[in-house]
Amino acid sequence: RVQVMESGGDEVQAGGSLILACTVSGLEFDRYAVGWWRQAPGKEREGVACITWSGGATYYRDTVKGRFTISRDNTKGRAYLLMNDLKPEDTAVYFCAAGMPDFGGLPRFMEVHSPPIKYYWGQGSQVTISS
Repeated sequence: RVQVMESGGDEVQAGGSLILACTVSGLEFDRYAVGWWRQAPGKEREGVACITWSGGATYYRDTVKGRFTISRDNTKGRAYLLMNDLKPEDTAVYFCAAGMPDFGGLPRFMEVHSPPIKYYWGQGSQVTISS
Protein backbone atom coordinates (compact mmCIF):
# COMPACT_ATOMS: atom_id res chain seq x y z
CA ARG A 1 0.00 0.00 0.00
CA VAL A 2 1.35 3.37 -1.01
CA GLN A 3 1.55 6.00 1.71
CA VAL A 4 2.42 9.66 1.28
CA MET A 5 2.74 11.86 4.32
CA GLU A 6 3.56 15.56 4.58
CA SER A 7 5.07 17.11 7.68
CA GLY A 8 6.54 20.41 8.79
CA GLY A 9 3.58 22.72 8.37
CA ASP A 10 3.40 25.51 10.92
CA GLU A 11 2.49 29.13 11.49
CA VAL A 12 5.30 31.63 10.96
CA GLN A 13 5.58 35.35 10.47
CA ALA A 14 6.04 36.93 7.08
CA GLY A 15 9.65 36.83 5.98
CA GLY A 16 10.28 33.61 7.83
CA SER A 17 11.17 30.15 6.58
CA LEU A 18 9.77 26.63 6.76
CA ILE A 19 10.79 23.29 5.38
CA LEU A 20 8.15 20.72 4.48
CA ALA A 21 8.94 17.04 4.17
CA CYS A 22 7.13 14.43 2.11
CA THR A 23 7.71 10.80 3.09
CA VAL A 24 6.70 8.15 0.56
CA SER A 25 6.52 4.40 1.09
CA GLY A 26 5.07 1.44 -0.73
CA LEU A 27 6.53 2.20 -4.15
CA GLU A 28 9.92 2.47 -5.81
CA PHE A 29 10.47 6.07 -4.82
CA ASP A 30 13.44 6.62 -7.09
CA ARG A 31 11.29 5.93 -10.14
CA TYR A 32 8.77 8.67 -9.41
CA ALA A 33 8.70 12.41 -9.77
CA VAL A 34 7.45 14.31 -6.75
CA GLY A 35 5.58 17.57 -6.57
CA TRP A 36 4.12 20.04 -4.13
CA TRP A 37 0.76 21.69 -4.58
CA ARG A 38 -1.19 24.05 -2.35
CA GLN A 39 -4.76 25.10 -1.84
CA ALA A 40 -5.83 28.24 -0.03
CA PRO A 41 -9.38 28.66 1.35
CA GLY A 42 -11.80 29.46 -1.45
CA LYS A 43 -9.19 28.96 -4.14
CA GLU A 44 -8.29 26.22 -6.54
CA ARG A 45 -5.33 23.95 -6.02
CA GLU A 46 -2.17 25.22 -7.67
CA GLY A 47 1.15 23.63 -8.41
CA VAL A 48 4.15 24.95 -6.51
CA ALA A 49 7.20 22.89 -7.44
CA CYS A 50 8.17 19.48 -8.73
CA ILE A 51 11.29 17.41 -9.22
CA THR A 52 12.24 14.49 -11.43
CA TRP A 53 12.98 11.00 -10.11
CA SER A 54 16.72 11.68 -10.11
CA GLY A 55 16.54 15.22 -8.79
CA GLY A 56 18.23 16.38 -11.97
CA ALA A 57 15.48 18.75 -13.00
CA THR A 58 13.04 20.95 -11.13
CA TYR A 59 10.13 23.19 -12.08
CA TYR A 60 8.52 26.02 -10.11
CA ARG A 61 5.54 28.29 -10.41
CA ASP A 62 6.67 31.84 -11.09
CA THR A 63 5.55 33.32 -7.78
CA VAL A 64 7.83 31.06 -5.74
CA LYS A 65 10.94 31.09 -7.93
CA GLY A 66 13.94 32.27 -5.94
CA ARG A 67 12.15 31.71 -2.63
CA PHE A 68 11.27 27.99 -2.64
CA THR A 69 13.58 25.04 -3.29
CA ILE A 70 12.46 21.48 -3.90
CA SER A 71 14.85 18.60 -3.25
CA ARG A 72 14.78 14.88 -2.58
CA ASP A 73 16.71 12.13 -0.86
CA ASN A 74 16.03 8.83 -2.60
CA THR A 75 17.84 6.88 0.11
CA LYS A 76 15.22 8.04 2.61
CA GLY A 77 12.16 8.07 0.37
CA ARG A 78 11.68 11.76 1.06
CA ALA A 79 11.22 15.01 -0.78
CA TYR A 80 11.49 18.46 0.73
CA LEU A 81 10.23 21.95 0.09
CA LEU A 82 12.35 24.70 1.60
CA MET A 83 10.36 27.92 1.72
CA ASN A 84 12.10 31.22 2.39
CA ASP A 85 10.83 34.78 2.56
CA LEU A 86 7.32 33.57 3.19
CA LYS A 87 4.42 35.88 2.43
CA PRO A 88 0.83 35.89 3.72
CA GLU A 89 -0.31 34.79 0.24
CA ASP A 90 1.68 31.56 0.72
CA THR A 91 -0.84 30.53 3.37
CA ALA A 92 -2.47 27.27 2.26
CA VAL A 93 -2.66 23.55 2.81
CA TYR A 94 0.36 22.07 1.07
CA PHE A 95 0.03 18.67 -0.57
CA CYS A 96 2.71 16.34 -1.83
CA ALA A 97 2.23 13.74 -4.55
CA ALA A 98 4.33 11.19 -6.39
CA GLY A 99 3.74 10.22 -10.00
CA MET A 100 5.32 9.43 -13.33
CA PRO A 101 5.31 12.38 -15.76
CA ASP A 102 4.24 11.67 -19.32
CA PHE A 103 5.36 13.28 -22.60
CA GLY A 104 4.82 16.77 -21.16
CA GLY A 105 7.49 16.46 -18.50
CA LEU A 106 7.40 18.41 -15.27
CA PRO A 107 5.26 21.36 -16.48
CA ARG A 108 2.43 19.05 -17.46
CA PHE A 109 2.98 16.93 -14.35
CA MET A 110 2.38 20.02 -12.24
CA GLU A 111 -0.90 20.68 -14.08
CA VAL A 112 -2.25 17.35 -12.74
CA HIS A 113 -3.56 15.46 -15.74
CA SER A 114 -5.07 12.41 -14.10
CA PRO A 115 -5.64 10.21 -15.94
CA PRO A 116 -3.37 9.44 -17.68
CA ILE A 117 -0.93 10.16 -14.89
CA LYS A 118 -1.61 8.40 -11.62
CA TYR A 119 -0.81 10.52 -8.59
CA TYR A 120 -0.34 9.28 -5.05
CA TRP A 121 -1.40 12.10 -2.73
CA GLY A 122 -0.79 12.92 0.89
CA GLN A 123 -3.33 14.42 3.26
CA GLY A 124 -1.76 17.86 3.35
CA SER A 125 0.02 20.09 5.84
CA GLN A 126 -1.19 23.52 6.90
CA VAL A 127 1.13 26.47 6.38
CA THR A 128 0.00 29.79 7.82
CA ILE A 129 1.91 33.02 7.33
CA SER A 130 1.00 35.89 9.59
CA SER A 131 1.71 39.49 8.65
